[in-house]
Amino acid sequence: MTSPALQLDNVCVHLGGKLIVDSVSFRVPAGGIGCLLGASGCGKTTLLRAIAGFESVSSGSVSLDGAQVSTPEKTLDIEKRRVGMVFQDHSLFPHLSVRDNIAFGLQSLTAAKRAARVDELARLLAIGDLLDAYPHRLSGGQQQRVAIARAMAPRPEVLLLDEPFSSLDVELREQLAREIRGVLKHEGVTAILVSHNQFEAFAMADEIGVIKGGKLLQWDNAFNLYHTPASLAVADFIGEGVLIDGRAVGEHTVETELGVIDTRQIQDFNLPGTTDISLLLRPDDVFHDDASPTKARVVEKAFRGAVFLYTLELESGKRVLSLAPSHHDHAIGEPMGIRLDVEHLVAFPKLPVV
Repeated sequence: MTSPALQLDNVCVHLGGKLIVDSVSFRVPAGGIGCLLGASGCGKTTLLRAIAGFESVSSGSVSLDGAQVSTPEKTLDIEKRRVGMVFQDHSLFPHLSVRDNIAFGLQSLTAAKRAARVDELARLLAIGDLLDAYPHRLSGGQQQRVAIARAMAPRPEVLLLDEPFSSLDVELREQLAREIRGVLKHEGVTAILVSHNQFEAFAMADEIGVIKGGKLLQWDNAFNLYHTPASLAVADFIGEGVLIDGRAVGEHTVETELGVIDTRQIQDFNLPGTTDISLLLRPDDVFHDDASPTKARVVEKAFRGAVFLYTLELESGKRVLSLAPSHHDHAIGEPMGIRLDVEHLVAFPKLPVV
């Protein structure tokens, strides 16, 4: 078997005597794109800096192409790692043109090869008409394309991107993430993205690691993180959803306020071994159905073009989310018929009331 392009084994990082990254392990294959996803202060940027060599590891190891580059005993110099890095603030050289910014790390090449590489990346990143411009003339999205081109120019083994789209508006952020994914896949570049935005992560990464308090809670693809979260913490962070109470009755039946669920019809469902459980319901699990005897009161609604996202209050006062086609326009306070239509369901032991 070939070695993964990037491998972390039980990596811990301390800063100022405080444990910031706690026993993190994952692998990214050559040409793969991973994402470290979590809220501010969770340790994801510190972990990225440890991969780059800016921070030392206090235990564990970081390996690139099968060779250890960081252990508590030794740290390979940053410039010898063949790692490219794109920072949150772009960090372009203001006195250099776009062309010269991209070519900055190509001084060992001949002028002809340097120009060819710049032109290649400019074409891939759709900035060919900006090569003679200077950074202060560019939009945020254009600056980020230039920063990515500059980091990719020397053909690094691994490209590290630290919140690269955070300064952009949400729509542009996801669009650019998809475009950059296409460029990285075209070039066969192995990459790690750091982000706090799950939709940006979904658009760009093959696998995503959810980090909280310095710990890696789950490393998986977006589909599995959404439909089969490994813990309540992951379920709470990924996607939109709510927990409702359930009661296991027999081996294949769960009773809920929204009706009885036959778990034999649900993919990969496992009861947590307790009678009283909490079930994770996503908005696409709760269907609008005018004929349903189960009603819920509309308390909030958000128009999303093709659909409304409704926040609905059940008789118990519990609230659930539901996606409905936007031509089903219900007013705030109006009762709305709903039914469960669940293909994936995750159950956790019911949390004690505090």
